[in-house]
This record gives sequence, C-alpha cells and structure tokens, in this order.
Amino acid sequence: MFNLPNWAFEFHGHKCPFMPIGYRMGSLALEKLGAPRSKNHEMHVFSEMGIGHPQGCMQDGIMSATGATFGKGMIERLNYGKIAAIFWYPGKGTVRIALKNEFSDRLSTHEFFKYRKQGIEPSDIPEKVLDDVIKVVLDATNEELFNVKMLPDFNYEPVKSSFNKARCEVCGEYVFERYLRHKDNRVVCIPCSERTREETIVHLPLT
Repeated sequence: MFNLPNWAFEFHGHKCPFMPIGYRMGSLALEKLGAPRSKNHEMHVFSEMGIGHPQGCMQDGIMSATGATFGKGMIERLNYGKIAAIFWYPGKGTVRIALKNEFSDRLSTHEFFKYRKQGIEPSDIPEKVLDDVIKVVLDATNEELFNVKMLPDFNYEPVKSSFNKARCEVCGEYVFERYLRHKDNRVVCIPCSERTREETIVHLPLT
C-alpha cells in the first residue's frame, strides 16, 4: 500500500479518493525525474485539469506531494478538463502523467459515488466507505493508475520574479510591475485600464 501522510488530508480538508490520486501523481513525477520535493521555486506543474470536484482535489494532492503550489506560482491550470499534468524540473527534465481510463472506470463503480451523485459532500459520507475507496487508490500500483510519458523536447522559461511596484495613477493602489499598464499617458492597474487595446505593458527600472 502507498504510504500517504495524514497531513495531506488535513491540508485538503476532507477524505476522498482524488486527493490521493493527485498525491501519487506528484510523487511519481518526482521519482521519474529523480528530483526532490520543491522547497523554493524549482518544479513547475502544468495541470491539464480544470475547476470543480474532483479536479481541484487532485491538484491539492499534486501540490502536497511536489511542493509546487499555486501560491508560489509553480502550478498553472490549463483547464483542459483532463486527469493529467506535465511536471517540469530544471536540470531534471519533463514528464507527463495521466490517470488511466481503465482505473477511472473501475473507481467510478465504488459505493462512494452513490453518495456523491446524491449531492452528499465527502466529509458527510460514512467513514467506512471513505476508507475503502481510498484503500482502492493506495493499493493500486503505479502501472495500474497512470500512463507516463517523458517529454525530452519540452521547453519552459519561468517568469522572472520582481519586487518592483508602482502606484496606479487612477486608484492609487500599489501594483507589481508585470501588471502595470500605460493608458492616456498614465501608469495604471489592469482594472483601471479597462483592458483597452491602447494599453501597453510598463517596465519599471530595476531596484
């Protein structure tokens, strides 16, 4: 059985089978790339998932396993609605991992989904049912769960971070450099620019 830490469920907020799928996906990516869990801004993830259950749950699992979080700007949601993600690690390579249709079909017959189809939230489903469906995920082999493909030609250039900021000349609030725009000879934020075609990106002098 795969050893999934309890803190991952605490971070996610409830027990379900999908966060563990994401966690296993992220763990496998680190294994395939021979990379450690990211502490700073190393691994970048391009999630092919979208919003809503269960896609959000799986993305919480990916973040928990890899350390590539939305908050650190290391995971980008592509909104394809697929159960897959691309993992890029500088100097280590890139791998795409997708949940196999066969496992997804097998999982969908579990009693857990009878409750979910009635609109019952995961935290309100009987513990025995939750533990059993999670066990199905944790007992499966990586080969049963995932299709794995290395992407040797994948290229990615991370966005450079900057502490530079300036006040919007309309609303007066600070805005970080890459989100500043020029409109009517003034430096403005995106909402105040009204996203017109005349806007141009502002580049502040380095500080």
